[in-house]
Amino acid sequence: MLDRGHRTSENFDSTHDPRTPWYAKAFAALIVGYVFSPIDPIPDFIPGVGLLDEMVVVPIGILLAAKMIPQDVFEECREKAREVAEGEKPVSRVAAVVIVAVWVLCVALAVFLALRDF
Repeated sequence: MLDRGHRTSENFDSTHDPRTPWYAKAFAALIVGYVFSPIDPIPDFIPGVGLLDEMVVVPIGILLAAKMIPQDVFEECREKAREVAEGEKPVSRVAAVVIVAVWVLCVALAVFLALRDF
């Protein structure tokens, strides 16, 4: 069984397949828009029910979108995700060095500004 990251990959790949119907692509776009929308039907600060819409509506929407995708397309994308998961992962040491350098510079700047004011 694939983990959540690979399921995300197969869902993403299947929505970009030309054999996927337009309404499945549109519904998947609506779900993504709902997740990232700053307008929330139930505000998150309400205790107990604030996050309920994200915990119920989003998974149900993802399941419905997956049901709209043709089974053969979904199986091909699942196999592709499995092959990627079993293959060698790309590694970029240059990107890792750049990210670490940015963090070190940010920490150094924060320490410098903190010591300068005291």
